[in-house]
Amino acid sequence: MEELARLDDVEEAAAGDGHLLWAAQGQHDGRLGPGVRAWRHGTALAVASPDLSGRDRLAVKGGADDATHLVRHLLGDLGPSYRPVGQASLIETLIGAVPGLSPIPEFYWMETSTVPDSPALGVEWLDEVRVKEATSLFDRFFPDSFAQPEDGIAHRWAGIVDSLGSGTPPEPLAVAADVWSAVGCGFMAAVCTHPAARGRGLAQAVCGFAIGALVRRHGRAALMVHADNPSAIAVYERLGMSKRLLAAAQVVSP
Repeated sequence: MEELARLDDVEEAAAGDGHLLWAAQGQHDGRLGPGVRAWRHGTALAVASPDLSGRDRLAVKGGADDATHLVRHLLGDLGPSYRPVGQASLIETLIGAVPGLSPIPEFYWMETSTVPDSPALGVEWLDEVRVKEATSLFDRFFPDSFAQPEDGIAHRWAGIVDSLGSGTPPEPLAVAADVWSAVGCGFMAAVCTHPAARGRGLAQAVCGFAIGALVRRHGRAALMVHADNPSAIAVYERLGMSKRLLAAAQVVSP
């Protein structure tokens, strides 16, 4: 087992896998993100990323035998808060081979390296005042989002500010965050639309705007979405994103 200290080494071992590259949280000086560590064993690569999108994540890829050896060894050192995450079939194998692992519902990793050809009329990067106003949107309709307007985690927020009707003041009606982006992989999360404004294409406009900006800056834009959210998946597919089924496992016993 070899520990990898540089982003270039992780990029080589990841072989184009955006999920592993994102987990590395690479810096412009070639280092991995704060607290991030990575290891290679045979065909397997594992990247341990603390508190990334609300979780301590152990992103993993590679052949079943090599990945099993790597994950079994690393979980003993990293501790039970880390969750192996990877291709759904690989995680299923790990659950059967590593004692103490329990499955978590599957989700899609979606990404694109192409700027969407989608209208983004009315979308802008929100200033501090509008970001603060978006707090109410999350308090009412998305309180369990891992990124919130008031927590300062996001690099920036894209949004549409408009009125819900005559006599009502303009407010953020649809927003999305550029958050947990890193060298080689921009990341979008915290997509939220006011229920009264749905059906107007606002979410697609905001997401298209944000994805385009991430691709231009990082060369790739990615996100994660629950597998049982077909409406959101359809929006992202219309914006040119491809999907890959991932799964995770949690440690439930030593």
